[in-house]
This record gives sequence, structure tokens and C-alpha cells, in this order.
Amino acid sequence: MTRIILIRHGQTQWNERERFRGRADLDLTDLGVRQSHITAEAVAKWPVSALYSSPLPRAMHTAQILAHRLQVPVQPLPGIIDVDYGQWQGLSVAEVAARYSELFEVWRTKPHLVTFPGGEGVEAVRLRAKAAMEEVAQQHLNQTIALVSHVVVCRLLVLSVLGLDSSYFWRVEQNLCAINIFEVRDGYFVAALLNDTCHLKRAGLEG
Repeated sequence: MTRIILIRHGQTQWNERERFRGRADLDLTDLGVRQSHITAEAVAKWPVSALYSSPLPRAMHTAQILAHRLQVPVQPLPGIIDVDYGQWQGLSVAEVAARYSELFEVWRTKPHLVTFPGGEGVEAVRLRAKAAMEEVAQQHLNQTIALVSHVVVCRLLVLSVLGLDSSYFWRVEQNLCAINIFEVRDGYFVAALLNDTCHLKRAGLEG
């Protein structure tokens, strides 16, 4: 059976401050590092044969911690890089709400219709991330593969696996260092585990 383990990266300072992160070069906080180590221990119970990551520092650092525990190298996968927020990148939620009030309301209510000013559209992110996941699944038939990515990408991949359109974006939670598992059965992905953070709860490290 082909299995995908999809993991969101650990905490950064901009997660704490609720800023739009996007393509910013952010590393993990001390808490994010601890979260990643605990997540690596949780993932180690599966026979991971390949590990891919968004090339952004916060995801790569998380993946490198997993790689050390799993004894597999990290391979960058551009298709699962975070959304390009364009002019929103680095702004707080309050700042975006004030400066881009109309588009922010669309983002809150109809996220599938949003293209960020100077950045990407939500549907474009979904298409590239889905294509990247499907490609690595084809390259590793009957293996277990781990992917480390970001909240927007993780939400959109979950919706894709569930057969739901992107208007359901806000109905899906993806916490820091959450684990999702998709299994290929009869030629399509099945969601076997979603947004699992039990490993973090036991360690008192939810962020």
C-alpha cells in the first residue's frame, strides 16, 4: 500500500504573532524545534522510505529533525511550498483587515475565490500541491512517504483527498506539527488520519 504522511511544520515567531507568513524565510522557535522532535518520534512508527519538504526554512528545519530520526534524506519539493501571499506577506490579520477589507471578507467567506494581490490564487496552490503529492506517490508505489508543508497547503490537500472543493477551506483544521495520513486504495487516496496532535498533547507542546 502507498501511504502519504502529511505533516505541518513546527511553530515560528509569526505563528505566535498571527502574521501572514507565505514565502518569508522564517525558522522554528524553540517550541517549534521541540514540537518537531516529538513529531519525529511519532512518525518513526511507520516505515518511511522517502521524505520531502517545502523548501522554506521552517519546513526544512522540521523535516531535517524528522530525517535525523528516520534516517532518510530530505528532498525539497517546490510543489508543496507555502502560498505566495504577495502584498499580504508579513502583515498581521488586523492590518490586512484594515488595508484590504473587501478582499479580506472574501478570504473569510469564499476563500476559493481569492487571489492574493501580487501573489497566488488559492486554486492554483491546490492544483500544484495535488500534482506534487500525486507525482511522489507514483514514484514510491507501495511505500510510505512523508511530506512536510504549511497550513494552507495541508488544508487544500486534505480537501482534495476528501473530494471537497476549496470553499470548505475553513472547515479543516491543521495545527502545528499535525499528522495526516492518506492511503492509496483502489487507485485513489483515502484519509486514514487527519490533524492528529496526540503526540504533542501528551508532551504538553501544542502551539
